[in-house]
Amino acid sequence: MAAATLIVSLVMSGLTFWAVNTIQQDARVNDTRFGRDLGILLATNVSPLIAEDKLTEVARFSSRFYSSTSNIRYIMYADEDGKIFFGIPYSEAAVQNSLTIQRRIELPEDYAKNVNLPMVRQHLTPDGEVTDVFVPLKQEGKYLGVLAVGINPNPTVVTSSNLTRDVTIAVFISIWTMVILGVVLNALTITQPIKELLVGVKNIAAGNFKQRIDLPLGGELGELIFNFNEMAERLESYEEQNIEELTAEKAKLETLVSTIADGAVLIDTDLKVILVNPTARRIFNWESKELAGENVLHYLPAQVTIKLTKPLYQFASGEATGNKDRSFEHHAANALGFPHHKEAEGGEFRITLTEPTKRTIRILLTQVLDRDRENIKGIAITIQDITREVELNEAKGQFISNISHELRTPLFNIKSFIETLYEYGEDLTSEERQEFLHTANNETDRLTRLVNDVLDLSRLESSNTYHLECVEVARPIEQTLRTYQLNAKDKGIELIKEIEANLPFVLGHYDLLLQVLANLVGNALKFTTAGGRVAIRTYQLNPSNLNFEKKGKVRVEVSDTGTGISSEDRDAIFDRFYRVENRVHTLEGTGLGLSIVKNIMEKHNTQINLVSEIGVGTTFWFDLTLYEDAQKPEEALQ
Repeated sequence: MAAATLIVSLVMSGLTFWAVNTIQQDARVNDTRFGRDLGILLATNVSPLIAEDKLTEVARFSSRFYSSTSNIRYIMYADEDGKIFFGIPYSEAAVQNSLTIQRRIELPEDYAKNVNLPMVRQHLTPDGEVTDVFVPLKQEGKYLGVLAVGINPNPTVVTSSNLTRDVTIAVFISIWTMVILGVVLNALTITQPIKELLVGVKNIAAGNFKQRIDLPLGGELGELIFNFNEMAERLESYEEQNIEELTAEKAKLETLVSTIADGAVLIDTDLKVILVNPTARRIFNWESKELAGENVLHYLPAQVTIKLTKPLYQFASGEATGNKDRSFEHHAANALGFPHHKEAEGGEFRITLTEPTKRTIRILLTQVLDRDRENIKGIAITIQDITREVELNEAKGQFISNISHELRTPLFNIKSFIETLYEYGEDLTSEERQEFLHTANNETDRLTRLVNDVLDLSRLESSNTYHLECVEVARPIEQTLRTYQLNAKDKGIELIKEIEANLPFVLGHYDLLLQVLANLVGNALKFTTAGGRVAIRTYQLNPSNLNFEKKGKVRVEVSDTGTGISSEDRDAIFDRFYRVENRVHTLEGTGLGLSIVKNIMEKHNTQINLVSEIGVGTTFWFDLTLYEDAQKPEEALQ
């Protein structure tokens, strides 16, 4: 409005001043024409008088002429040198002296040569612009001097021009005064409330629903402010009603994310951490670090950083594509307010960590997209510790290799000896046939034991029920010693038994205990060199020596002076498929014996223990409950 007003006022003022100037120019032209005609008329009448030196007549005639015309400002006569000798309303002094000021008319130097036409000019005075007309005085071709006549401006034109100019300036000032007052009024009554509304809307958008606007205004602005305050009140009420429910839902989601078995890290597109669950902190050793808002690449292990740097930047920029995953990422994204129905694109990486311990992890990267699946809101990183899985797969692969070898060897031997007997039996002596049959029989037994180990482990790990009964523990020990006595003698190993006299009966399963002792004694003989010793001991533990037990126990120990077991092998030696000889590749076995022992001990509600030292030997032991102390001697235990 101010700009439009300025333009209109400037245009109108310009037009007004242009009109005034035009009128003044026309008035000046008229004054010029009038002065020139009047000067020529006057010069024509006085030139003869001046030629005859009748100055009195010239003065009388000029006075009448001056008095008869109000537009004449002055009349002056000058000789051919420009010296004024008569003028109205002033004239030369009658007495001349050295102090007398001589007035002259300054004319161009060549004026006397070009005296055919009058000369006209204007000059400004306090009373306005005066038109000066210089008319040459000539008589019979002789230049006598110059007549100067001053013509006053048209008073009517001057008055109207001045009035128009003053009115225009007054209107211009009035318009701008009104504009300024309008701007101030607008700022006070319209702009200020709008600014207040703008601030209020921003506060509402920022979540401050307590925002109110208190301005005493009516009309449309007052109604708008009233509706704004009413909207803010409803939003505040809605927030108060739903804050508890939202908090509960958020707590549920946070609990879900924090308790899942997999590690979870949620980052934004700048790779800054938004959320980390406890599992991820444990896997990456972040327990004492505050990672929110930090670049995740600065805290990941070196192996992970090298592997994930490029994929993470590709995922953040939208260049990466991969499999879709909807597990943890949906929960984590929901916890941060992302739409729950979006899908995400990701990739999978398997990385081996060496510090603080050697572990293998699987990392899944998933893009978190917005509702329209157009913009990337972040990246969800799922971390799974698959160390156990990898170890089991390796052990399983090794077991399959071992079992294949163990099965192939006896089968090959059996087939070879039987084929020899079949094809050359008549050419062999009875001793040779007997030896071949004995070897085939031993290989068959070996094959049977191998198959039985696998079946035993499978049966123990199934839901089969074993009934425990009264067992004299010395009997399976004696039977085991008889079984391995010849084997120990052949290897040059001393087999010792130390059985306490008058041992009470125990609650157990005879065949399973016999299998435990056979596995433990067999392993002891396998890992003990010639000249060593293997001992089986059993004795009763009194309840007074067991601070945490009210029942008596019978302990069974199997000790050897063999190679010993390293600390890293002790943690996994009872796992199935695991063999110590896997590391040294010098001894045979399936890696099932100690796993079977562990399962049998669990069926007896106890556990197998060991102590070992490299180069000194190993001792395995387990405790059995006394039959007389059992609450239900015939109970079936899983």
